[in-house]
Amino acid sequence: MAPMKAMKAMKAGKVMKSMKAMKSMKAMKFMTKTALADAVATACDLKRSQVSGVLNNLAEVAAKHVKSDGIFTVPGLCRIKTRLKKATKAGKREIFGEVRVVKAKPARTVVKAFPVAALKGQF
Repeated sequence: MAPMKAMKAMKAGKVMKSMKAMKSMKAMKFMTKTALADAVATACDLKRSQVSGVLNNLAEVAAKHVKSDGIFTVPGLCRIKTRLKKATKAGKREIFGEVRVVKAKPARTVVKAFPVAALKGQF
């Protein structure tokens, strides 16, 4: 019985660590589109509306190229790729020690973004 209590205590510790991580994620501030437009506008001596238009056009061009070619690179920042996930069969699977019935899922295309080497090298 003693090992089971130790395992339960370990699981509780893991839950607490993940809760702390979630709280720190919520406290973290992220840059909005407006803040990004402001920062780029001040750095390049442009109007915020002009930079906002450029960001919108960049998003449109990226979406168009990812859809047609399957890959798009923003130089110095990231590479956006599509990946085909295979279809899964329906059946019974063991999930966390429990046997569950799983529905079949069709094949689908997912979009993933990867940092380029130049960005990775900065950290």
